[in-house]
Amino acid sequence: MTARTPLTLPAPDADAYLAWLQETSEEALAAAREDVRLLKEQPPATALETLQVWNDVDIALGATLARCELFSEVHPDAGVREAADAASMAARQLSTEFGLDPDLYAVFAGLDHDGLDADATRLLDKTLRSFRRSGVAADPETRERIRVIRERLTALGQSFGRTIREGTRSIRVRPEQLAGLPADWIDAHPAGDDGLVTVTTDYPDAIPFRTFAHDAVARRDLLVASSTIGYPDNVPVLREIFGLRAELAGLLGYDSWPDFDAEVKMIERGPAIAEFIERISDLALEPARRDVGVLLERLRQDRPDAERVESSDTAYYAELVRKEQLDVDAQLVRTYFDFGRVRAGLLDVTGRLFGLTYSPRTDLPVWHEAVTAYDVARAADGEPLGRIYLDLHPREGKFKHAAQFTLVNGIAGRQLPEGTLVCNFPTGLMEHSDVVTLFHEFGHLVHHLVGGHQPWAEFSGVATEWDFVEAPSQMLEEWAWDADVLAGFATNAAGEPIPADLVARMRRADDFGKGYFARTQMFYAALSYYLHLENPEDLVARTRELQERYSMFPFVEGTCMPASFGHLDGYGSGYYTYMWSLVIAKDMFSAFDPDHLFAADVATRYRDRVLAPGGTKDAADLVRDFLGRDYSFDAYAAWLAE
Repeated sequence: MTARTPLTLPAPDADAYLAWLQETSEEALAAAREDVRLLKEQPPATALETLQVWNDVDIALGATLARCELFSEVHPDAGVREAADAASMAARQLSTEFGLDPDLYAVFAGLDHDGLDADATRLLDKTLRSFRRSGVAADPETRERIRVIRERLTALGQSFGRTIREGTRSIRVRPEQLAGLPADWIDAHPAGDDGLVTVTTDYPDAIPFRTFAHDAVARRDLLVASSTIGYPDNVPVLREIFGLRAELAGLLGYDSWPDFDAEVKMIERGPAIAEFIERISDLALEPARRDVGVLLERLRQDRPDAERVESSDTAYYAELVRKEQLDVDAQLVRTYFDFGRVRAGLLDVTGRLFGLTYSPRTDLPVWHEAVTAYDVARAADGEPLGRIYLDLHPREGKFKHAAQFTLVNGIAGRQLPEGTLVCNFPTGLMEHSDVVTLFHEFGHLVHHLVGGHQPWAEFSGVATEWDFVEAPSQMLEEWAWDADVLAGFATNAAGEPIPADLVARMRRADDFGKGYFARTQMFYAALSYYLHLENPEDLVARTRELQERYSMFPFVEGTCMPASFGHLDGYGSGYYTYMWSLVIAKDMFSAFDPDHLFAADVATRYRDRVLAPGGTKDAADLVRDFLGRDYSFDAYAAWLAE
């Protein structure tokens, strides 16, 4: 690839993508093999030169994994998605092979740190740690078992994700069961020939339905459908994943998978995850009880004999409380959030905040007609920073949630970072919660771009500890709650901006339920931790126990949420990271003046000290550089207690 030339995607047809994925993946993996061969047979004279060759290997493997993992989730052709999975598997197999190669490890173990700068020293230390964690020091029989386990885990993870991605479910309801839903939503869902309306588990259907539909039975049916997308098929897959991860951790000398997983995160120790879950659960208990009591009181106006609030009732009755008691009507709010204006507003806000410009590239080939592309540059001098693709609407066979995917990992002087935002938003009016999600996910994309200019691939982009990566995106959500910010793009059909007093009420209303939301998050965190720790034989029964312990809402019979919980693959035992990051995000946001969110001094300091360094420093050091002190729980605890 020519230095700093953006990636050229193929023409948008299946054959072109198949050929491109196969050819580029084979070329990259062959180059990586050759570099490793030379490292072992003709090692460079210096430590720096050795690390530079290893950087080339990292770039080649990373390029293959990035494009394949993206297109396995978003390409409209199933054959391309399967080919991408196969190429991703080949790259992971090669990475495992390198990590278990004692001769290759010996090259790095024999290097001297003398003469290396701070970043190169950090890279060598992390490389040696990665070899150790790969199992390179084990005997040949154990190394072979590790290789088999890792290969099987990759295949299981792909199967688990594919079942969720391709498993959209639906319920069929009578037109009168749509009562309560917005008119534009009803108009977009006409009855079929049999007189029934299809409501899918995709977000643009499910979120409004569970929030506004008066019919409690239909809401519950949709919740059950959403919570059984991967059930029962993914149950044996999960059990095998948990078992193999536990075995792998044992072979590598760790007591459990959470111990292995936590070692490279801010939290450091597996048991500290359980301690964190309990700490947040305790902090959230009283606010959660208070707000659930309000929900139950409102529920009993409709069902006097109700004893508990069901999960399928939560969003609906929370909306009623916000409307009737807190004077916020979500159906009125959504009239201010047309998707096209929100997208334009997002680019304007982040451009102003971080000093960026976005230039639409309608001439570029994309994998689906709904995808848009932009070149991103530094506003101050026009210096190119990278390219982004926005794939923001649902379709069959596409990734079901919201995430940022790397397409190209930026390397200083060699290649610009490119990233893709993959979401599932409606094309018309959006819920404000969708707007917040869009800002959140775009925070990852900005981090990828701004931090994607390091010389070492290991440190480029969103390369910090995994329990910090959500903090920058969670902090960016704050700009989706500011009246002055929203007034710039949130306008109704008449062109009137959203009133500031309505935004103030929205903020107060959003505080309602944060206690039980935190408890729900701790339920998910407990699932990811304890299921990996225990690998229970009865997944449903253990899910029920953990939900009763941590969530404020009872288990729904007939469901098995973990089988559809995609984070159990990618996040492993570390779903706690969302709340851990939120603690830090609240603390970092305390440095901003709420009345001057675009103040250049603090925004620039944040961009340059937290985002731009990528993974060149530990996350705790990045936060300390920005705040001038260590991070604390104080801002989060105060927010939760409000």
